Amino acid sequence: MNPINLKKNQELEVEIIDLSHEGLGVAKVDTYPLFIENALPGEIIQAKIMKVGTKFGYARVIERIQTSPDRQEVINENLLRTGIAPLSHLSYEQQLLFKQTQVEKVMTKIAKMPEVEVLPTLGMENPIQYRNKAQIPVRKKEGELVTGFYRKNSHQIIPVEDFYIQDPAIDAAIIKVRDILSRFGITAYNEEMNEGFMRHIVVRRGHYSHQMMIVLVTRRAKFFKGREIAAVIKEQIPEVVSVIQNVNEEKTNVILGPIENVLYGQAYIEDQLLGKTYRISAKSFYQVNTVQTENLYKKAFEFAALKPTDTVIDAYAGIGTIGLSITNQVKHVYGMEIVAEAVSDANENAKLNGIENATYLVGKAEKMMAQWQKVGIEPDVVFVDPPRKGLDASFIEATCDMQPEKVVYISCNPATMARDLVLFKERGYEAKVVQPVDLFPQTHHVETVVLMSRVDK
Repeated sequence: MNPINLKKNQELEVEIIDLSHEGLGVAKVDTYPLFIENALPGEIIQAKIMKVGTKFGYARVIERIQTSPDRQEVINENLLRTGIAPLSHLSYEQQLLFKQTQVEKVMTKIAKMPEVEVLPTLGMENPIQYRNKAQIPVRKKEGELVTGFYRKNSHQIIPVEDFYIQDPAIDAAIIKVRDILSRFGITAYNEEMNEGFMRHIVVRRGHYSHQMMIVLVTRRAKFFKGREIAAVIKEQIPEVVSVIQNVNEEKTNVILGPIENVLYGQAYIEDQLLGKTYRISAKSFYQVNTVQTENLYKKAFEFAALKPTDTVIDAYAGIGTIGLSITNQVKHVYGMEIVAEAVSDANENAKLNGIENATYLVGKAEKMMAQWQKVGIEPDVVFVDPPRKGLDASFIEATCDMQPEKVVYISCNPATMARDLVLFKERGYEAKVVQPVDLFPQTHHVETVVLMSRVDK
């Protein structure tokens, strides 16, 4: 309930007492919470009410009366306005602490396991310019083609050229591609009218290989001068080994459509991870922070304490990056993934690295586990790395039925992970330790690795 009849556009002085899980400053007027962008705990601000709801409201900073010692200078306010880098105003040391605290909160409130140790967040030496992939909308503004990002909770584009958290070579490539499209008179997509041609520019760049892929997402299949444009892109950006047209005809906010045409070069790039080479296609899931992915996986493998006699299952395997990294340490790796193209990449990646003790199949994780159990596969360790929604209860059941010694859970969503740990515990698997890893510096996202061991009754 709105306690003192707050009104839109009203101004008042408030103290910031906390950060929300999305990194917004939290102030309270009596017991009524106000969420405020670009405000840190310990700050006193003059705030203007922007929106009043029954349970909470939103305000913005008019003036900062007292500043937090943890505040760092933001190079561009648009990084906050768009949500590209919503924690970039907070010192990196405090970002790491914030993420550890977020994980501790879900372990206590959701998992009801306050006794499980949450280690300090593993951070980056250089927590900027780390993203190896960008998906940037192309729109028309004042008669010009522009690239940038949407203002939070809107479809209003804000032009951005330095994305701060992206590989600078990717930022430079986006500008070059945008200018080439402009020269060729390519029209930008208009979301409201569902008309125009160019929807997004997607860029992938190998962290070690520096190979670059440009994906041009178009509203229609017919791409007049598409190959000519691709040739100019290659000429101007020599690192490019692949230019792909992706066709998305739907009125949707999903970026990639089902149809792909190679306009130049090959349909993939290659890059290295923990010394192995991976083939990455336009739709492949590949972690966007290569340096921290290596640290994340090293921690997961350390938790697993792998032995040469181990049989390992790599669930939600993607293009095989977890399982293939450990084939020289274990007896055999079995992996499954629902995306057929990813499985094709995983098998190709096994060949590429001369790996013969890995089997990757297409299928739903929970169904494959049951099938493998029937044919007598007995895993010692199961690695799971599911999407944000976490694990299906039937998958947890099937995994526990196979009775591996250890389950190592890699998660990009601490809340669903905490929920799943409860189900594992009910079936005899105890969480031992949680390691947060900062895969997404300057944002509120945190990756975690949890070791679970079978409790022998």
